[in-house]
Amino acid sequence: MDTTTPTLAPKAHVISLFSGGLDSSLSVLLMLRQNVQVTAITFMTHFGCDLSDRSSCSSNPYPAAKQFGFDVKLVHLADKFVKIVQDPTYGYGKNMNPCVDCRILMLREAKDYMEMVGADAIITGEVLGQRPFSQMRPKLHLTEREAGLKGRLLRPLSAKLLPPTIAELDGRIDREKLEAICGRGRHRQMELAKEFGLENYPSPASGCLLTDPEYSRKLRDLLQHTPHINFIDLNLLQVGRHFRLTPETKVIVGRSESDNNKLEAYAEPADWLLEVMDTGSPVTIVRGAPTPEDLEKAAAITARYCDLRTEPSVEVTLRQAKDSRTLRLEPGTAEWVESLRV
Repeated sequence: MDTTTPTLAPKAHVISLFSGGLDSSLSVLLMLRQNVQVTAITFMTHFGCDLSDRSSCSSNPYPAAKQFGFDVKLVHLADKFVKIVQDPTYGYGKNMNPCVDCRILMLREAKDYMEMVGADAIITGEVLGQRPFSQMRPKLHLTEREAGLKGRLLRPLSAKLLPPTIAELDGRIDREKLEAICGRGRHRQMELAKEFGLENYPSPASGCLLTDPEYSRKLRDLLQHTPHINFIDLNLLQVGRHFRLTPETKVIVGRSESDNNKLEAYAEPADWLLEVMDTGSPVTIVRGAPTPEDLEKAAAITARYCDLRTEPSVEVTLRQAKDSRTLRLEPGTAEWVESLRV
């Protein structure tokens, strides 16, 4: 006689916006506890949401998925996200973070997938009142409406404080087994993590570079002076020290060997690469439309950061795809260099 316990069919199927952080993980686990099938989507962008960053915005989703048995799909938002960063409908947060537009975009992408696979709802790890810009009650209602998800967007951690979804009303998801968390405290989340056996999760700090003041300054400068940005422009925002010489010309100076290697790799044929040979020196990239005077300024900046900065003059090598030359000049002063810093 067969004594195995039959596997019950899932009561519902939900699509999770899954960052790999504590809140989104707990939202998934609250669904799994109710025998609800979960397919998680982890979104990535060019602004820090990638799997190399151990943050609540973007952590490796696979350990939790493997431990608790749910599927994860990776989706890169690419130029769709770049467009909302350039011109967000609902504005920026404290820095360059278009959190409301970002959430709407992710929800719309998840909605398309939900409809394609015939799932019942979308879940997120949002907590009412946790973030002042994007998770207050009016903004939660706004994102639901703009994403076209009325009645089909469930926030399991705050569900009892929000209107019930269709899946709760028809009994596929038990509302009484959901949470009523509000605010920035994380005591209840920690209790749930212990209850579920969830141990490896990142700190709650955002991993989105758009929330970082220094990065935001660089991005704001790029958007102001570059009508048509490309992914090399975006990748370079994470590399080195940035200087603006003219509206058309920008200089980036490596801070480390890793930066130097990236600047070499990202250089395009029209870019100039500068370096002081035979001593400790950064690699500098000059992008845009530099004049001879701009190249001299870039060389003086490069000399300022090399090991020979205290010498009366330094020879800087400048090279381009089809050109190479040297300039001997005095290193720039600290005050002058800083005045050009983005």
